[in-house]
Parts: sequence; C-alpha cells; structure tokens
Amino acid sequence: MPRQGPGARPGTWLSTRDLLRRWWRPALVVLAAALAVVWRLVKDHLGAPPNLELSTAAAFLAAGLLRHRVAALVPLAVVAASDLLLGNSAVLAFTWSAWAVIGAASLLTRRSGAGWRRYVAAVGFGVGGTLFFYLWTNLGVWWLGRGSFYPAGVDGLVASYVAGLPFLRPMLLGNLVLVPLAAGAVALVERLERRAPAPAAAPAR
Repeated sequence: MPRQGPGARPGTWLSTRDLLRRWWRPALVVLAAALAVVWRLVKDHLGAPPNLELSTAAAFLAAGLLRHRVAALVPLAVVAASDLLLGNSAVLAFTWSAWAVIGAASLLTRRSGAGWRRYVAAVGFGVGGTLFFYLWTNLGVWWLGRGSFYPAGVDGLVASYVAGLPFLRPMLLGNLVLVPLAAGAVALVERLERRAPAPAAAPAR
C-alpha cells in the first residue's frame, strides 16, 4: 500500500519517516495511552462510574494522528499494561480480543476525512466500539459462567446481557463525549501543522 509524505491529505497513510519528522504526533498518542492506563488504575478510587474508559478515545486519536497500522495496537497496549498492575479474571481472553478488534476497526476511521465527517465517524466509532465490547464481553461472561452463575441456555445469555446494562450506560455516554473530543484533538493538530512555517530550503552548493 503506498505511503504518503508529510503533506498528505487526511486519510492517507503516513510512513515511519513521516512520523519521525512529526514526532509530536506519536508523542501525543503515547501521552493519551499513558493517561488511559493511569485512569484505569485510579478511576475506582475516584468513584468514577464503572466502564468509563479512555481506551476507545485513545484508539481513535491514534488512528487519526499516526495513520499507521501500529495505531491498532494502542487500546490493546492500554489494557495489557494496566492488567499487569490490576490483574484480570477468566474473561481476559474476551476483553483483550475485544480491544484488539476495536483497535483494528480504528484504522477504518482514517478514511472519514476532515470536517463534520470526522465527527460523524467519531460518534459511530464510539457507539459501535461500545456495543461490540458490551456484546462480546458479556457473551464471554455467560460462556465462562454457564451452568454456575448463569443457565446454559439462551435465558442465561439474556440474563448476562441484562446484568451488564449498568456497565454499558457509562461507557456509551462517556464515548459519546470522549471520542468526538479525540476527533477535535486530531483536527487541532492538523490545523496547527498547516499554520506552522515550512522549513527553509537548504542552500545550494
């Protein structure tokens, strides 16, 4: 797949060399990922609602700023780093795979372009990522707990989804705010780059 240089339009891929030249882009992504890890570590102590998270917004931000396949690893890196300190349960395979899928899906958002389309993509990504996480992880909770915590049939699966509703609401409301904010951050970086003076040409020899 062709890679474009620093002057590429929104939606085109950036090469590793482009990202080294625009070092502030990966730096902002690292900062966002670190903030998502710290938030996951302290949110319970702060009394934050369950499942209010920053990983989905960090995934959108990474896809928009990096425009590189490595952006897909950001949400998985957040959950892996925080799980090393927090620990996890038997449902780990479902939560990690959910974040892996959300990270891969974030790469599709780079095609949204700029302007209002980016914010529409942000809302769609926030809602879609939240619903996928809810459906997939609660399926995992039911699967692992069938016959003990939940009945093995469809009624047990429905009960698992009903029990997960209190966790769905704060995640959905949070992402309806945080992911569009991430889109705004990407737009701001692009605007500042356009206003920055072009580097002076090297003198002829």
